[in-house]
Amino acid sequence: MKLSKEEAESILSSLNFRHEMGTIIAVLQDSETKEVLMVGNMNKEAVMNTLTTGLVHFWSLSRKSLWLKGETSGNLQLLQDFKIDCDGDAILVLVKSQGPVCHTGNRTCFYRDSSSLNLTSSLS
Repeated sequence: MKLSKEEAESILSSLNFRHEMGTIIAVLQDSETKEVLMVGNMNKEAVMNTLTTGLVHFWSLSRKSLWLKGETSGNLQLLQDFKIDCDGDAILVLVKSQGPVCHTGNRTCFYRDSSSLNLTSSLS
């Protein structure tokens, strides 16, 4: 999925970026299985690049820089669809993944469940 600059700008105008950071929460989800792959942050440039190139970009809060997901690993994330939540302050990015998403080599960043956390009390 690739949009024109004008279409992308229209979407950008409907988003509510967090003022203090200039970012929005982005949930990356497999477009076929609906599995959540990761959660990251996007600024306006990352959203624009994602929508106009069809490749998912994020904004690194720690490095304060734009990055293309999969640029170094080759595990690019191909944009299939894009959804905005009811408040416009979070987005769902549906992708076709070209390989593992997590930097650990796992398909998803959510590969640990509560049993792997060695909790001493039960969750209610």
